[in-house]
Amino acid sequence: MKIDFKALVEKYDSPLYVYDFDYITHRYSALKEAFAGKKSLINYAVKANSNLSVIAHLAKLGAGADCVSIGEVRRALDAGVDKYKIIFSGVGKRDDEIEEALQRDILMLNLESEAEMKRVEMVAKKLGKEARISIRVNPNIDPQTHPYISTGLHENKFGVEIDMAKRMYIYAKKSEHLNPVGIHFHIGSQLTNLEPIKEAAAIVADLVRSLGALDIDIKFFDVGGGIGVVYDDEKTIAPEAYTEAIFEATKGLDVTILCEPGRYMVANAGAFFTRVLYEKQNGEKRFVIVDGGMNDLIRPSLYNAYHKIEAVGVEGEKSPADVVGPVCESGDFFGKDVPLPPLKHNDLLVVHSAGAYGFTMASNYNTRPKPAEVAIEEGKERLIRRRETYEDQIALEKEYLQR
Repeated sequence: MKIDFKALVEKYDSPLYVYDFDYITHRYSALKEAFAGKKSLINYAVKANSNLSVIAHLAKLGAGADCVSIGEVRRALDAGVDKYKIIFSGVGKRDDEIEEALQRDILMLNLESEAEMKRVEMVAKKLGKEARISIRVNPNIDPQTHPYISTGLHENKFGVEIDMAKRMYIYAKKSEHLNPVGIHFHIGSQLTNLEPIKEAAAIVADLVRSLGALDIDIKFFDVGGGIGVVYDDEKTIAPEAYTEAIFEATKGLDVTILCEPGRYMVANAGAFFTRVLYEKQNGEKRFVIVDGGMNDLIRPSLYNAYHKIEAVGVEGEKSPADVVGPVCESGDFFGKDVPLPPLKHNDLLVVHSAGAYGFTMASNYNTRPKPAEVAIEEGKERLIRRRETYEDQIALEKEYLQR
């Protein structure tokens, strides 16, 4: 069924996020099928798009959740994810967050340093519990991606070196309050080359074999996420090639393979719609000024990320234009030199591939309300988050106001 996006914007106002849940189903099913015949668990990376309805949709399909804050753990549980399918990752966990994760009895905590391991042990001891843990290993592989989303090199803040990981596993094995059940690596996001994944998996699998010789039984082999998607003209990794590389690396190991796709699941399921306010010409430079801003979708400003932008239902000879928003920053743009037809007030633009790291990175900068979010499934629309109001924004401040 063809969706009338102009009608959606008329109904829910702009700017507006719209997600295709059927596309999310297709992506999940394709990846799950590629793991067929092997013990596996797909843990959706909640940070990519943490709307409760998105998480619940994936949970119904069988997905677990990769969470990087206790808030995301709570979201996953509230959305119906089985607690034994939830991983709590992240470089910095507070003691109270560790305690809550242990009390909620999730699958495991993913550790990023020796210091963190000692904190987890201390909290588990205080609770009289055994903490199931995995350790994030840094294989020092160049992921060949944007430096801001590279995570597997010495210079990145994530994970520990192989030798340190081995010492941590030996320590955890001897501890009454730590149970080392998993191993984890994640070399970066938006990966479009299979070779770094192959190399990293082989290095970490060899570590698992050496741990086995020390009677440390690793049950979960977590390959992280990061499979790239098409924003422009990228060549992406086929799910079957991805899983085959992992199967080859883990040959002979009796492990459940975990992966943590986020962007792969939702990026191209989402679109961001924004209305044209007016056009402006500064000398030779054409600007299209829209009602959405960098507070709604920050990726272009933050990473200089490319998103395809098109006019909805407008014809005419195209010329280059910078698509900019109303936020009081020079970096408030969605695209530069975008070929667009002549546009007038209330014409609609769509920013494609906005389902990942769009709304989750949105803010209220300039006291702007966060947009509404709408799901499309089997040709039907439903609101999954209403547009914020001014009252929503000041609710946590108003009672403390002194005039």
